[in-house]
Amino acid sequence: MKEEFSIDAIKKLVEEISANSIISYDELPKLDLFLSQVIDFLNDKFESEKYTNNIVQNYIKGGVISKPEDGRKKGYTKDHVAQLLLLSYMRPVLNTEEIKKVFALAFNEINDKEDDVISWEQAYEAFSDVQKNYFNNVFAEKDFSTDRLKNIVKNFKLDKKDEEKIFVFIVVMSLVAQASVIKNIAKKIIEEYKGE
Repeated sequence: MKEEFSIDAIKKLVEEISANSIISYDELPKLDLFLSQVIDFLNDKFESEKYTNNIVQNYIKGGVISKPEDGRKKGYTKDHVAQLLLLSYMRPVLNTEEIKKVFALAFNEINDKEDDVISWEQAYEAFSDVQKNYFNNVFAEKDFSTDRLKNIVKNFKLDKKDEEKIFVFIVVMSLVAQASVIKNIAKKIIEEYKGE
């Protein structure tokens, strides 16, 4: 029997997603990697995206992420993996130039470690902490009260058979609205803040 769609059912899904998508800095590969190993790692973590050597090399050529260590074949460090993971989370929200600007706020010239304001480990751990907090609170009662959302659906005066389908629609659209607001705020901050 199919479980009734509810905020509690969604919270279970969120817990599963959270458990599978939040990777701590300590869990990143400790040894330097070949590019092919980096690609395999990313494609395992982001099933919906397919990374290729060309994609990663274009981010390096474009100055979005740093170059491998001293041109070595096995020159992709834990910090490179952290950069690519952060970039992966940013890609659906920001374009390449915006990502480059965001990274420049903390790392200035991407290939000069001496001018970094914080370390990649600090940046990655801060992001992971915020991400974990969002996963834990995405369905906080103030925004996703089951009663409030069901009242929205009830006001449509639908046939009983359509109520669950429209409830799912309202929940998804609420998440899209939240993501849209957050995306627009992030873009405006990047546009307005010059970091000077």
